[in-house]
Amino acid sequence: MQYLFTALFILGFITFLVSVVGMILSIRKGNRLPIRYIFLTTACFAIASIGLYGTLTLSSNSTQSEIDQTPSSQIELSGFNMTTEDFKNKFNGAVGKYRLNGLSITRLNMKDSSTQGTGAFEYVFNDELRLVGVVNADESVQEVRLYATGDASEPTGGILLTAIATLILTTNSEYTYNDAQDVIQDIGLLDRDVNQRDFDGATVRNGLEYRFSVQDHEHSTFEITVAK
Repeated sequence: MQYLFTALFILGFITFLVSVVGMILSIRKGNRLPIRYIFLTTACFAIASIGLYGTLTLSSNSTQSEIDQTPSSQIELSGFNMTTEDFKNKFNGAVGKYRLNGLSITRLNMKDSSTQGTGAFEYVFNDELRLVGVVNADESVQEVRLYATGDASEPTGGILLTAIATLILTTNSEYTYNDAQDVIQDIGLLDRDVNQRDFDGATVRNGLEYRFSVQDHEHSTFEITVAK
């Protein structure tokens, strides 16, 4: 559509200039200007104006559309807006602030990812709990997951819930521990014992999705990803 308006502007403007030059030459020769000549010049000017207006309007809308799409693209690329070192420091900061003993990260184990343009890291807390993360091409953390093993028929608690709360605090620096508990409540972990093999609860906060799911009677996963 923009090409059509551009063509109208160019054609109308050129014809308008030719008409104006013709009118000036005719006046200099002392000839009388026909009414249809004046109408033609006016019509050419109108066509050029319509073409110019349409071109500028479509160009403005296209620019605004790109601006509107930018935040979403940036979220998808940057993930949590923190590097692995930032992630470790914020995680340990939350552990120290709320005295969540037994969860400090000493050193993240960096690994190659099977997906091109991304990396991965891992940290093993104990035999039943490990942390896995994905890193974007710009070296920022894109998503994190906690993998827990144990009998899912038993109430969820202990170090797993503490680790979940710590990850929530890590990805929301302005959150308090009560805010983290609210997120856990929204997921459904505090409403009832997670003793179902098909449990799958999730909530979205500040563009991030928090999800807890039970795969079978021995494996469960808590993940934080960019909401789609």
